[in-house]
Amino acid sequence: MSRIIRKFTTRVPKWRPHVVPVDLETATEEQRTALSETPSNTKISDYVLVLAHDPEALSARTPLFNGIMYDAGGLSRAERELGAVAASFVNRCIYCAAVHASRYNQITKDETVMQKVFLDGEAADLDARSKAILEFGVRLSQCPPQVGQADIEALRALGLDDQEILDLTLATALFGWANRLMHTLGEPVDDR
Repeated sequence: MSRIIRKFTTRVPKWRPHVVPVDLETATEEQRTALSETPSNTKISDYVLVLAHDPEALSARTPLFNGIMYDAGGLSRAERELGAVAASFVNRCIYCAAVHASRYNQITKDETVMQKVFLDGEAADLDARSKAILEFGVRLSQCPPQVGQADIEALRALGLDDQEILDLTLATALFGWANRLMHTLGEPVDDR
């Protein structure tokens, strides 16, 4: 029997949907077209199959997701993942936090940053740049209108340019939205 996971982890859990995913065998042509591009160009997950119930929205969502998280230039892939983790931490989206913490660990080959983030949150003892990225992601996720010029200047003081700040803002905001979908459409479970 599976149990719902309620603690942050870097081990990616299974995601159990509340809505029956689209069956590829019986999918409409519009759904198949929407499913032809996948997030991060990986397999079609149950989450994406649930989103395929609205193929028009999925057709817009996937290229947007891929552009924000994987576009060349700007903020590094690892730092985009850190922004996603910051939002997921604030929103308590265990599944998204695990997926993006795991990706961060794979990219950086260092698990200590995510261990510190999951243990201490915004107070995590990180290098100055990572700490600023985490703090910005947390502030933006907690209350977007409270993020202002001082927050931008703090990032610039640590060497982030305008494109990197935009990438961080987009990655964090994307997960503010994605976390809410994950919460309403399913839950993280351990099937071991």
